[in-house]
Amino acid sequence: MSRPFLTSLLILVASFSLASNSHALAHLPPAISLRYDTRMQAATRIANSHARKHSHRQCWHAVKNALLQAKVVSSRPTTRYAKQAGYELQRKYAFKKIKVSDPHKAPLGAILVYGGRGAGHVEIRTQKGYVSDFTNKRPSRRPLIGVYVSSKMVASNRGKSSNRRS
Repeated sequence: MSRPFLTSLLILVASFSLASNSHALAHLPPAISLRYDTRMQAATRIANSHARKHSHRQCWHAVKNALLQAKVVSSRPTTRYAKQAGYELQRKYAFKKIKVSDPHKAPLGAILVYGGRGAGHVEIRTQKGYVSDFTNKRPSRRPLIGVYVSSKMVASNRGKSSNRRS
């Protein structure tokens, strides 16, 4: 198969995945919609390929590696604790925090940051559940601090005409 065909096929599959998960986008304000970000999908695949069955308490380390290898971030994040991830992703890497309070409604490819006792937890939303240093079908039980998406995923519709030609 040719490379352009594979790329088109990958985008088609991802678009179908996002469309079938459209309930996850319904909570966003009307001025914001999400676009497909191939780098975040690559980060998800990388994290999945290195994930184990059970936690090794290295969630932020695993997500950092996936983001760096997929070139989502230009340099390795420096924060030590998982619960600090959202602040750093916003400040240094232009990630956007979206208004999602239910991890099940987070869009695919979003990074979920949790607080609570200790270092907290961070994971990436996947089609089958969640991934960090391990895979899980259910989100963490820790309190959710925020859901973050790459700036490439966020497309502001402000100032654009809603009367589009078909």
